[in-house]
Amino acid sequence: MTIDNSSDESDQRIIELGYEPVLKREFGRLASFSFAFSISGLYATIATTFIYGLQAGGAPALVWCWLIAGFGCMCIALSVAELVSAYPTSGGLYFTLKHLLPVKYIPLTSWICGWLNLLGQVAGVASTDYGCSQLLLAAVSMATEFRYQPTAGHTVGVMAAIIILHGFINSLSTKWLDRVTRWYAIFHLCVLISASVVLLVCQKEKHSAKYVFVDVQSHSGWNPTGFSFLFGFLPVAWAMTDYDATAHIAEEIQNAAVRAPQAIASALFLTYVLGFLFNIVLAFTMGDINDLLASPTGQPFTQIFYNVFGEGGGMLFTLFAFVILNFCGIAALQACARTIFAFSRDELLPFSNIWIRINKYTQTPLIAVWLNVTLAITINLIGLGSYTAISAIFNVCTIALDWSYCIPIICKMIFSYNTERYRPGPWHLGKFSWLINCWSVVWTFFVSIIFLLPTTRPVTVGTMNYAVVILVGILMFAMMYWYAGGARKKYIGPRSKPRKEEEEAPEFVPSAHKNDEVTKF
Repeated sequence: MTIDNSSDESDQRIIELGYEPVLKREFGRLASFSFAFSISGLYATIATTFIYGLQAGGAPALVWCWLIAGFGCMCIALSVAELVSAYPTSGGLYFTLKHLLPVKYIPLTSWICGWLNLLGQVAGVASTDYGCSQLLLAAVSMATEFRYQPTAGHTVGVMAAIIILHGFINSLSTKWLDRVTRWYAIFHLCVLISASVVLLVCQKEKHSAKYVFVDVQSHSGWNPTGFSFLFGFLPVAWAMTDYDATAHIAEEIQNAAVRAPQAIASALFLTYVLGFLFNIVLAFTMGDINDLLASPTGQPFTQIFYNVFGEGGGMLFTLFAFVILNFCGIAALQACARTIFAFSRDELLPFSNIWIRINKYTQTPLIAVWLNVTLAITINLIGLGSYTAISAIFNVCTIALDWSYCIPIICKMIFSYNTERYRPGPWHLGKFSWLINCWSVVWTFFVSIIFLLPTTRPVTVGTMNYAVVILVGILMFAMMYWYAGGARKKYIGPRSKPRKEEEEAPEFVPSAHKNDEVTKF
């Protein structure tokens, strides 16, 4: 198959799907892959979620849960990549519903899917930058030999400064974002390799293979031990998520129908393999599990490096995690801002005519960027009052995102399999599509139940998982806005016809699309 790599063909595809191309296609192959790889923040995400695997079942939970859960996550990633290839727009999988559903089901289904996706992305940006703050302050604590202990106020204050910095970086043009992004993956891979090598070389007292692969140790309070073991799936789901982030910058990627799905599939496969190997290294070299769980910083991962290398080494590898998680935060903010832009283009959000505006100098949606910054800081202010409450919001991130992917995947399986309604893009799964799609949905349903349970027992006000409350609350707001806000009268779902075609058939175009012309300021 001959592939035309010109931006003209990609822009023509956007026009065919019903939008005017207003974003510059500056992202090349390397930057697209780097963006997709760094959105997981593998090294840093393992650092901030390491405690869950330890509590769930010790070393075996770190290893086997990654292998099992990673396979389920890979199926979701491949299913997402297939749909992105068919419909490469900034709306991501939300947009695909226009071509996967019978007309009467499109508005409400895409409304729910869009709000779930936005909830997951905003919560993801907030949690990423909160994690950045925790890692930086953990390094500071090490530098003072743990005499300094971060407070909630310190964490939130540093978080606000970090996300404002990310906002300024995302205020650059796409050309400069491409130049910054292409270094993400290279730096990330260097850190992963160096951390693995120095741990294996410098840790003299390694655990046995039996300890790493067989001896399950539950520290969560859940019984039986096998049930506790299931919570080891959570760190994997947190690391291998936000698969469609690359889709949301598709209108800035050259030859997006091929490169965007390629980036998603290859980056997530690399995350899967490297994450599995890195967890094996950590399991062999982590030392006493009780010492890690009692870490003064509250970060067992960073405690491993402190125990092996002392203060200097511990600080260095903690700061590496901080830098990588910043990469993840910058990429997540860029993707979420493009999502806000795309959803506003379809009048899904309140005040859509504001968020859709493109800056005439950078050719990017700057107002959407700073709306995202504001939302993330506002969410994290909850951390001043209750870390339990803010943890619930972070838990919602993966559930909301994965179901926003599964809704289109289910619709594809029910309405469009082996029909003319859905036409695969140049990158597709062929005869394995239905099987991979099916396992994606089954896995998401299974892991969602685990995400809604408290990870430790006994369950108290301080250890309760309030994620279900947050999830239900946001969905209720979306439905109230749908009915009481009058959205159902003007929202028809993602646009599906080119502008010229719509002008010739005004009966299909409600007043909601009056802002088809994107305002530049």
